[in-house]
Amino acid sequence: MHILGEKLKEVLFAVLPITVIVLILSFTIVPLEPILILRFLLGALLIIGGLAIFLFGVDIGVTPIGNLMGSTIAKTNRIWLVGLSGLLLGFFISIAEPDLHILAGQVDSVTSGLIGKFYLVIIVSLGIGALLAQGLLRIVNNINLGKTFTLLYAIIFVLALYTSPEYLAIAFDASGATTGALTVPFILALGVGVSVLKKDSEASEEDSFGLLGMASAGVIIAVLLAGIRAKNLVITGSLEAKVTASASLLAPFLEQLPVITREALYALLPLVVIFLLFQRIAFKLSKKTAQRITKGLLYTFIGLVLFLTGANAGFMDVGSIIGYSLTAGGNKLFVVIVGFVLGVVTVLAEPAVYVLTHQVEDVTSGYVKRRLVLVALSLGVGSAVALALLKIIVPGIQLWHYLLPGYIISVVMTFFVPPLFVGIAFDSGGVASGPMTATFILAFSQGVAEATAGADVLLDGFGTIAMVALTPLIALQVLGLIYKVKTVKGGIEADDE
Repeated sequence: MHILGEKLKEVLFAVLPITVIVLILSFTIVPLEPILILRFLLGALLIIGGLAIFLFGVDIGVTPIGNLMGSTIAKTNRIWLVGLSGLLLGFFISIAEPDLHILAGQVDSVTSGLIGKFYLVIIVSLGIGALLAQGLLRIVNNINLGKTFTLLYAIIFVLALYTSPEYLAIAFDASGATTGALTVPFILALGVGVSVLKKDSEASEEDSFGLLGMASAGVIIAVLLAGIRAKNLVITGSLEAKVTASASLLAPFLEQLPVITREALYALLPLVVIFLLFQRIAFKLSKKTAQRITKGLLYTFIGLVLFLTGANAGFMDVGSIIGYSLTAGGNKLFVVIVGFVLGVVTVLAEPAVYVLTHQVEDVTSGYVKRRLVLVALSLGVGSAVALALLKIIVPGIQLWHYLLPGYIISVVMTFFVPPLFVGIAFDSGGVASGPMTATFILAFSQGVAEATAGADVLLDGFGTIAMVALTPLIALQVLGLIYKVKTVKGGIEADDE
């Protein structure tokens, strides 16, 4: 229960800043209906409680399964089994990722079902599975990480030229949304287990990173390919920026609950089946350990249902309405400023970001201070959200105007930055784009797009997660260069002495 209390504290700090900002806006320049504020607060409570329970379940249930699967695969010493396991496990774990369900639901809603939720979840999960398999094989075969990312993003740039423009923002958004609370610990645990298969016999620290970055690239490639397939399909987007007609506080939540419960059950069922199957043929855990993992999976399911219900029924509606109302008020600069503040407080409050900053400080033996990383990330993410909103408000600015130079800079930097930082940087893109980005900030951006004359909710409303996910790629590699310079300088000074 102590662990659950810690998770509750982490999530509370993540959700509270945005909740306070919304309440301040609602009582000042964007008055909201009382019923809507109450729904928002109830949604926030469900998100806080649900996410805390979900993370607790992941800690005691999902992560141990990842570790066990990784070590079991390693013991077989068969390369083909590594690839096949990565494909299947990546696919099934991605299907249960809550941030992906939020994004896919938003896309389904905005396109009126033309890009269906289930279709997008399957496409994204296939992309993760395929590149996770490649990532595990890269670890085993000692393939250079910088060259790997160069090849992957070269493929992405070529595909982007031929894909449907509607799919471009969705592809990059999906890459940030999929590396969330469930996918990250499982993939990292799997990578640690498989790294013992390395041909050089010693699993280097560098191979602890990069797997998530490759999985994210797989998502982009898969969605872009789907966009090429659908290029002749005319897709438009719209957003109903109005309050639900029901005057009941609980009606929207009760309406969503059975649908989400069924979806969460289907999402987690494959993982449960995999665990039970491997427990019988390979794991053979003690009854007490098996029961603990089973309880963890149950907590994960309960938390997932509560989180998605709170987000869908009470939280995101307010985000889109505030974005719509602020933009309709005519003060475009204020909209951008609010976006910047939302970006800063979101990343500062994100629990995964604190884990990452400690990790960087530990790995560099204190050369790169975690406070410096935190400042770099918060300013970067705030700027990313502001730029994403500027793209919506200012005619002519398109998402690729940001992403193309951003990713070219990121890929070029991989040849000059220590390999360790390359892996950390590409892994951390999804870390910055956490649950609050996938829910409130995405909905806020769509509200801004709906209220902006000439903007399209599908083409312009998406892309915010993509911008947030791009920021750490550059920021952390810059810190890697700083570390490299400091290390070289320190070595020269030591030689002089």
